[in-house]
Amino acid sequence: MPSPSPKVPALDAGLRVLGLLATQRGPLAASTIAARLDLPRSTVYQLLTSLTEHGFVLHLVEARKYGLGIAAFELGSGFTRQQPLTLLGAPLLASLVDRTGESAHLGVLHGAEVVYVVEERARHRGALVTDVGVRLPAHLTATGKSMLAATPTAQLRALYPPGTAFVRRTEAGPGDLRTLRQELEGVRTVGYATEDGAVTPGLSSVAVAVLDTTGWPVASIGSTYASTADGGVPPTLLAEVRRAADVLARRLGTSPS
Repeated sequence: MPSPSPKVPALDAGLRVLGLLATQRGPLAASTIAARLDLPRSTVYQLLTSLTEHGFVLHLVEARKYGLGIAAFELGSGFTRQQPLTLLGAPLLASLVDRTGESAHLGVLHGAEVVYVVEERARHRGALVTDVGVRLPAHLTATGKSMLAATPTAQLRALYPPGTAFVRRTEAGPGDLRTLRQELEGVRTVGYATEDGAVTPGLSSVAVAVLDTTGWPVASIGSTYASTADGGVPPTLLAEVRRAADVLARRLGTSPS
């Protein structure tokens, strides 16, 4: 039996465009979108123009392609800030703190900031700035950098356009886009992010991003510990953070395993 006709055809088509772009590893040409969705090219161009104006789609003029925009990115982050992520993440972080003796937190990206949605504090540690609801510049935090490293290049450019002022809390942390990009390349190589004193002097953090099936960063789990003399990450702590991120991905249904 054929599917019923949508009551709001334009909205239905627009959602189909967003749904298609969300499953791709990179931007698509308008002609490709039209062919895959079996829509007239004129209709697709009209939809893309409107979606671009509202920030849900990013038009890469030189490449003549379209990808997801910041508004779509923030919409996805908004979902992860809701109850499902909190309910699934809280017990995982509690277990992580029990196993490591170090404070742990769960953050999501909101634009160029990290918003912390869950925090579990180790008993021997004092208050941290990563309390629930706190926002910090993503480029300063391990949780933020772990997610930025998994963000497509086009979205990264949109988050940090030329002339962006890089805020610092201490003397540590990247102060410009070039340095940030170098750090993110290192994160992609090793699969985790760190920060040493960029948020709070004397404290360091390590974090692993939770990715969906397309590689998009849904969230990040991090742990904060006393900075070491050599700036290294305790191997056991890193292994436990990785384990927690993997478990959360499976429970969210974003992991293929």
